[in-house]
Amino acid sequence: MRPAGAMRLVRFRGPGGAEPRLGLEEAAGGSLVDLSAAEPALPRSMRAFLESGQGGLALARRALESGRHRLPRGTARLLAPIGDPEKVICVGLNYRDHCLEQDVKIPKEPIIFSKFPSAIIGPFDDIIHPEESSEVDWEVELAAVIGKKGKHIEESAALDHVVGFTVANDVSARDWQMKRNGRQWLLGKTFDTFCPLGPALVTKDAVADVHNLGIRCSVNGRLMQDSSTSQLIFRLPKLIAWVSRFVTLVPGDILLTGTPPGVGVFRKPPVFLKRGDEVRCEIEELGAICNKVV
Repeated sequence: MRPAGAMRLVRFRGPGGAEPRLGLEEAAGGSLVDLSAAEPALPRSMRAFLESGQGGLALARRALESGRHRLPRGTARLLAPIGDPEKVICVGLNYRDHCLEQDVKIPKEPIIFSKFPSAIIGPFDDIIHPEESSEVDWEVELAAVIGKKGKHIEESAALDHVVGFTVANDVSARDWQMKRNGRQWLLGKTFDTFCPLGPALVTKDAVADVHNLGIRCSVNGRLMQDSSTSQLIFRLPKLIAWVSRFVTLVPGDILLTGTPPGVGVFRKPPVFLKRGDEVRCEIEELGAICNKVV
């Protein structure tokens, strides 16, 4: 039984590679509802759709409940749920067990960095292994999506500003993150294709407890990361309150919340991605993304 208001929002291309459209998954991995056909007046950008607020979400719920404008999953190509955010905000060292694997102290404040939106790709698109790096690594992450504008947001009201969640892979070139560019993280984090997202934007009504979800990553079928969002050091209310002290959060902004242990760089010996590898990132209740490295 789907909780009232719960939705799995997607962006997709239909047969023939037409312009991106908005849709909904009837269930995880299930058939799609063509929201752009059901409600032609709605924008086809997820960011613009989220800017329409509760009115847009109400129209999406109406389309989901109508039983019309269904599309077989196999005829559509899923895109990143949000392709044009204003900001992609990331958090480093935010899992207790990830800090332990590096033998570093638990941070006293959130460590914030960013990726350029141009790094975003879809849930099943290829990750391009750049010629400039020999140390490309994986990081499964819970991503929160902002649905309501705010600055200096109180922790007690922070989740009111979140519309939902999706799965992210914070692909990272460790040589550029940890050795080059003055050890400033940006370049190593924001190569093209280094931010796979999806498969859906799952509204918060559909998630029982976002701070108690299994989170996993496998490479070529081998389990590499296996933890729980209960290990987050700074939970979403704290992160949203903290980040909004510095920048105004707007609908469509994406907040990657950190990765658990098991990344390649801290294995003994280190393991890095190579062309031909397949990376699967999965979070309980949200779904899975799977990207081939080319």
